[in-house]
Order: sequence, then C-alpha cells, then structure tokens
Amino acid sequence: MPHSADARADTVHTATDYAGDISPQLAFAWWQSGEALLVDVRSDAERAWVGFVPDAIAIAWTQWPGMTPNPDFDQDIQSLASLNRKLLLLCRSGVRSIAAARRATELGLVAYNILEGFEGDPDERGQRGHKKGWRLRGLPWQQS
Repeated sequence: MPHSADARADTVHTATDYAGDISPQLAFAWWQSGEALLVDVRSDAERAWVGFVPDAIAIAWTQWPGMTPNPDFDQDIQSLASLNRKLLLLCRSGVRSIAAARRATELGLVAYNILEGFEGDPDERGQRGHKKGWRLRGLPWQQS
C-alpha cells in the first residue's frame, strides 16, 4: 500500500515481508522519541547533491554511479542490531527503502519503509520535491 494518497500520518500499514510502511511524520516522531533509528539508504551522491537528514545513519542500498548494490549493506545494517531499536528506512521516493527493509528483515531486524521518501513523487512536470516527501512535510533536512 505504499504511496496511498489517503494514508493517515499516524498509521502503520502492514507489509508481508517487512515491519510495515509509515508516514514521514510518524517516522520523525518515533525517531525523536528514541524508539527507532533513522537510516538513509540513498546513495552518497544523493545525500550530497539533494540534501540529507541531520543525524540520520547513512547506509546506502545502492551507490552512484550506476546504482550498483552496496556490498557493505548487510554488514552495516546488522551493526545496528545491538542498539535494539526499530529501523526506519528512507530513500528518495519510498521504493528502494522497501527493498532495503525486506533485506534488513531477512537479516533479523525490525525495519519499516518511510512512505513518500525524502523527495516524494514526481509532479505533473516530472519534478520531485513538490508532491509529498520528508522535505515537503517540513521535517528537518540540510544541504551541503
């Protein structure tokens, strides 16, 4: 049910092979309360060029150029297990973070996908950042 226009901000949407999908607002609340860790699975290039969430943990699912799989993803995500908290996975639009949440779940972690991602869906001109997403919701972010 990712990307539902009617998704409530305080609802966890169940998934069959990872913990579920949550809104950026709920992810922020869980992160700020300390019950979860925010993991940005976008590439290093995306974080550098588009912006990043301060204090989020950066573990790329794929890397630029070519968006090749990050060979260190499993090891890096498993290193968070000892912190004993939910993982909230953020990508550009909430698609790659589903794949990363599935993999984290296979590795024994409790992982959620953040709906809408950092930049949201493309608008009618094909541009992101104007329709949903972490940034548009007014949640913390910076650019280098």
